[in-house]
Amino acid sequence: MPRWNLASVEKAAPDAASLKAAHRLAVPGPWSDTGSSETLVWGKCQGSGRQPYQVSIDLTGPAYRCSCPSRKFPCKHALALLLRWVSGHGEIGAGDPPPFAEPAAERPARTTKPVDPEARARRQAERFALMSAGIGDFSLWLADLVRSGTVQARRQPWGWWDSAAARLVDAQLPGLADRVRTMGSEVSRREDWADHLLSELGRWWSAVRSWERWDDLDERTRADLRAYVGWPQASEDVRAGETLTDAWLVLGAHRTDDGRLLQQRTWLRGEASGEVVQLLDFAAGGNPLPIAHLAGSTLEATLALYPGSRPRRALVVDEPVVRETPAALPAGGSLADGLDALAATVADNAWGGRVPVVLEAAVLPGQVVDAAGAAVPLLADATPWAALALTGGRPTTLVGELERTGFRVLSVGTDTGLVAV
Repeated sequence: MPRWNLASVEKAAPDAASLKAAHRLAVPGPWSDTGSSETLVWGKCQGSGRQPYQVSIDLTGPAYRCSCPSRKFPCKHALALLLRWVSGHGEIGAGDPPPFAEPAAERPARTTKPVDPEARARRQAERFALMSAGIGDFSLWLADLVRSGTVQARRQPWGWWDSAAARLVDAQLPGLADRVRTMGSEVSRREDWADHLLSELGRWWSAVRSWERWDDLDERTRADLRAYVGWPQASEDVRAGETLTDAWLVLGAHRTDDGRLLQQRTWLRGEASGEVVQLLDFAAGGNPLPIAHLAGSTLEATLALYPGSRPRRALVVDEPVVRETPAALPAGGSLADGLDALAATVADNAWGGRVPVVLEAAVLPGQVVDAAGAAVPLLADATPWAALALTGGRPTTLVGELERTGFRVLSVGTDTGLVAV
């Protein structure tokens, strides 16, 4: 059974508001009939109604059940119960589960609507024409930027970047739009803004020229370019393509929130195949992200693989089964091994720039230092404190994401397995 901690609970929260409400509820007052077993945690929480809400969590999924009317999963009551359980104060003792703490019922089978192939082909042609027009407009904007110089670009107000991004959104190129909008703040925030901008300009121009040669591209490059500009693949097409069945170890997950879109990136490694894939989930308009898989757990599942270069994106075909015995963590390597893997990824996919790595005997904080003494900085959004609390600063196995500019810790290897941080 993977080990839960405060970071695991925080990663399970659908949004910051739910987590904040859960912290207010994580006190003894409203709770009664609490208990736990190897796989379940349960309790009753008194709300505004006459009857208390019945809450139970299947830790292996995880799967959450609560009798409250909230449409968020997990709700604030389930999160509060987990917060009390991981606090380690002994407030939730061991016992036999009551009837209401039953495992969640199986989900109904997925149903799909028939697709009109002619209408679908017409819609795709119309979108391709719209995107091609947007790419043409973007190439003119890029040429003007380069002609004026990067120093002049840095002096532009944020609205100048946002206006260009809005035109890309109108052309249904949301991936490019996000990168342009983000650059509007990056050029003011980063000390290495000139190198960063020049690097991004190269990738943008490469995307433009590749799009202009769309018919000459191979299938893998087309898939990489689609992912970069934000042209999604239909889920039914992915499920009908290449699949891979394996026992998948959850290496770790990372969430981002840019104020408009929530993204959750979960890394999995196949025990038999050794394949490393990422599950991507998105939520917008105040909707919550799907429940995060717990780092260190092992899911027996069939995954459908998106076309494109490694590390490939995947989606779960059927509901995964959590295996009681976690898969072994793969052997760790050095930072040099990780940088080699990153270089190979960029060589295959010019628009790629992130790989999951397992570092052996690495130490924090401030930067990540491996056993050979090589070091890379932590990324700006990476906080080392949870990892330091687990390791005490001793050399340990770190699982994280390596990018061109640094490292982000996702989980830490302990005597009991991987622990999310």
